[in-house]
Amino acid sequence: MAKEKKRKTKAYYSGIGGQAVLEGIMMKNKDKYAVAVRKPDDEIEVDIDEYSGVLKGHVAKEIPFLRGVFNFIDSLVLGMKTINYSASFYEDDVTTETKFEKLLNKVFRGKADKVISAVVTVFSVALAIGIFIILPYFLTGLLTKNVRNDTLTNLIEGLIRIIIFVLYVLLISLSKDIKRVYMYHGAEHKCINCIEHGHPLTVNNVMKSSRLHRRCGTSFLLLVILVSIVLFFFIHVDSRALRLVIRVLLIPVIAGISYEILRLAGRTSGLLIKIISAPGLLLQKITTREPDEKMVEVAISAVEAVFDWKDFLKEKFNWEEEETSQEVKEP
Repeated sequence: MAKEKKRKTKAYYSGIGGQAVLEGIMMKNKDKYAVAVRKPDDEIEVDIDEYSGVLKGHVAKEIPFLRGVFNFIDSLVLGMKTINYSASFYEDDVTTETKFEKLLNKVFRGKADKVISAVVTVFSVALAIGIFIILPYFLTGLLTKNVRNDTLTNLIEGLIRIIIFVLYVLLISLSKDIKRVYMYHGAEHKCINCIEHGHPLTVNNVMKSSRLHRRCGTSFLLLVILVSIVLFFFIHVDSRALRLVIRVLLIPVIAGISYEILRLAGRTSGLLIKIISAPGLLLQKITTREPDEKMVEVAISAVEAVFDWKDFLKEKFNWEEEETSQEVKEP
């Protein structure tokens, strides 16, 4: 009797990433992306397109630290676009265009949707800066009026920023719709983990894979906060107004550093990487939930539309087609 092949336990970077949307998943591989949505009639709709980013292949997108800023912008733009697409399947059947919509389309020559989406994205970023940068700064000022120790003040500000972020994540998780988005988020991670650990992309294998992944938007946002705490330690100016301005201006720098750390965590493994990744993985226990099999089917559809997982397994794990039925024994 032939000996059973031992499955490699090492994980390999696949290069694919994704995002949960309303009743679906967006998966991206290089410039190609797909959005798979479970429609109200229970069918899965898959839309495949390309997105090259705001700079469309410019050399600046490959420069370390700078590329993180552009990747963040791209993720916001594409994220908004794919969320709007998924939501379109669940909007009320209203076909009548309002006078305001007609005016916008006339002013922007039929591109009102894109303009509105851009405005919403900018507003969302401004709101995030207000909640997670400006608000903690002012709250710290109120709590540390008589404190003259800059190190202690920065620590308190950082702690407040972390508390606000975690509370925000916890509060939105109470929404029924967000809970389902978190379940799809879990399905997205499970699919990527399944592939990157050398297992055929089947519903059974995906269900048994981990819902936590180092390369995650949740981990990135937490890294941004943690990096900002460290960076702000080196800012020593007397003017409170100037300190606030510097904090806002440093956001691209913080995003660039955080992206490089997350990128490194997704490609390498070691004690230091595990320590750095631990807080983000812990927070993902909130922002991801265990999906059901129908959600996993949607996630698999999105992956297969942009990524040849069979070729990946053959290249990295010497996988053979006959092994498709093999199930994961450990999550």
